[in-house]
Amino acid sequence: MRDNASKSIKLNRDLDAYVEKALEQDRPVKIGWGRAGDERPKDGEFGVLTHLPKGARVLCLGDLGDCVGVANRGGTMTLRGSAGSMLGAYHESGKSVVEKDVGDKIGFKMSGGEISIQGSAGNDVGAGMTDGLVIIRGHTENRPGAGMRGGAILIMGSVGSEPGIGMRGGRIIISGSCPPPPEGVEMRSIKKSEISEFGKILDPMGLSLNEDALVLEPCNDLAEIETGVERFIQERFEKIVLHPNDGTLADHSPLDHYSLLLPGDAESEGVLLRLPWVISCQSTDDKKEWSGVESTAMVRKKPRENDFLIVGSNEFVDSIEFLDNCAGLIFDITEFAGTNDAEIEALLVSLKSRMPDNSLVMLRGEIGRVENLFRIVMELELDGAVVDCCTSSGSKLASALPRIGIASKGLGISSTGKFVMLEVDQEPNAKDLMIAVAAGCTAIVSPLSGSEPEESIDEIERALRQLMREIGVDRIERVGRRNLRAIDYETAAISGLRLIGYDRPLKMWLELR
Repeated sequence: MRDNASKSIKLNRDLDAYVEKALEQDRPVKIGWGRAGDERPKDGEFGVLTHLPKGARVLCLGDLGDCVGVANRGGTMTLRGSAGSMLGAYHESGKSVVEKDVGDKIGFKMSGGEISIQGSAGNDVGAGMTDGLVIIRGHTENRPGAGMRGGAILIMGSVGSEPGIGMRGGRIIISGSCPPPPEGVEMRSIKKSEISEFGKILDPMGLSLNEDALVLEPCNDLAEIETGVERFIQERFEKIVLHPNDGTLADHSPLDHYSLLLPGDAESEGVLLRLPWVISCQSTDDKKEWSGVESTAMVRKKPRENDFLIVGSNEFVDSIEFLDNCAGLIFDITEFAGTNDAEIEALLVSLKSRMPDNSLVMLRGEIGRVENLFRIVMELELDGAVVDCCTSSGSKLASALPRIGIASKGLGISSTGKFVMLEVDQEPNAKDLMIAVAAGCTAIVSPLSGSEPEESIDEIERALRQLMREIGVDRIERVGRRNLRAIDYETAAISGLRLIGYDRPLKMWLELR
């Protein structure tokens, strides 16, 4: 782990303890000063001062990195210094103040509260925000208010190009110079009622608006962005069969179909999978059908100690309520469109600092961008990846195998012991699980198909044990690509697997295992 990441995690953990005590004593927390009051400013920490609870008061001295003060839930944060990109992202309530300049995307997707910047800001101020107030005392660069749906952005200086592009709600008030707005955004003079409205906020800062200020609002006829495109799998593993080894197993031979997942940088008991299958659902907590079921699931809230918690943009703020009681974190980068590697790492730091050191941390991404997914996993030294194999055009799982295999080999995923899980849209059978493991994957992630969890698990386990005997493997990790065959030429062509009945592989065969 990089030194700055370690420093950032430690700062968040220390801060959580300080805040808890300070709330009891109704006092603020000061970061960046020694016991004697001497200045010891922070420098470069990222993903810090996040998820502040209601009533918390934090004063920090220093120049910080990305994703500072994200997911504020009602606290007050004052930074005597500067910050990088995505300051105050997912801001829910409370107030955040920065006394110097900040980077891009401050207030990204904020839903409430107030962010005040006493210097200038970069691109995309308040992008995607739905409520709340952002005040910029200086200037901003391009696209302030991009895609905003509510709330207000108040800019006392000038703005760059394309202000309000894609906005569908809210207001942008500009006291300085402003270029012509893009299509779908209208510009008007400020109303007296608005001067009075925002004057109450600006007066304590020694600032005011005059009648020269401009207001940007969306036009009523701007078309909504299409969302919720259906993603599905057109063809699963129907055209792949399992080929037996030369040796056979006796009926009494012991069989091991368990998989142990261990974090790469810590000694830990890890997570033991009874089957190479992780069930995805909203929650396993207080669900009657999950009573007594010990198998690992992937959930979005209220995990058990052996469950993985998946975190997307909708779960980011509330996720820290569950991070100390789960087997690991799966961070869904598909729901954080527009974020770069540094911002992803900063968001992860804000979450990892609330987890035990031995917790597993993985990324979830799309099959169409699997190379980028694996690259981030390697660069951030994470434990593995969940590859969503659904696509908007309908994918064929056979074609996913060589793409995952080539990316895994090229980027060192398999050689460094990291995990790769396939995510599909329907419950697998025992053959599907065997094929996934033979192709180099750790497990399949999928929802249940309506049956009880324990019933499905028992049924698949019986079938899996039978398959292992038929193929001749006593441990499931001993199955490999040599045990896979395609039943037609097309499947052989897209998967690189041997065509059934051929003693030699086709030319496109990829020797990955």
